[in-house]
Amino acid sequence: MSRVHTVIDSPYGELTLVAADGVLCGLYMTGQRHRPPEESFGERDDEGPFPEAARQLAAYFEGGSTRFDLPLRLDGTPFQRRVWEALRQIPYGQTLSYGELAARIGSPGASRAVGLANGKNPVGIIVPCHRVIGSTGSLTGYGGGLDRKRRLLAFERGDDQRLF
Repeated sequence: MSRVHTVIDSPYGELTLVAADGVLCGLYMTGQRHRPPEESFGERDDEGPFPEAARQLAAYFEGGSTRFDLPLRLDGTPFQRRVWEALRQIPYGQTLSYGELAARIGSPGASRAVGLANGKNPVGIIVPCHRVIGSTGSLTGYGGGLDRKRRLLAFERGDDQRLF
C-alpha cells in the first residue's frame, strides 16, 4: 500500500491528510490523541489525491458546505467501521449521545465500545465524531481536544463567527 500525505491550514490548526493508494484514509489534527506516528504517513505530496479533499474542507470551514462527498478508506475492525459509517449519518449541526449511536448500530448496550471506536476515527471532521456527546449533553472526550469539539459544534450550530 502506497501512502502519501499533505498538511493544510484550518481554523482549528493544521490538518494532516493521508491517502493510501490514492484514497483518503486519514485526517489528523495537531496534538490529536491516537494520531499515528508521522513516519506512517508516507512521503509528502501536496497535489496527488488531496485537492478535492482540501476544496471540500475549505467549503465546510467557510460555511458553504454541510457534507462531504469523498471516497474514504476506513481501516478498522468491523465494529469500528459500523460506528464510523453511523457517524457519517449524523446530520450537520446535530448531535447524538454515545448510547443513541450504539442503538443505531444495533448494539444498544455498547455505548463504551462506541466511544472507543469513536476515539479511533481515522478521518476526523469528515467522519464527524465531534457530533457525539455524553448522555447528559456533556462534551465528553474528543481526540482533537474538547476545545476543538466545542468550537466545531458551535460553528455547525451557527454560534461561531466564520473562521476563514
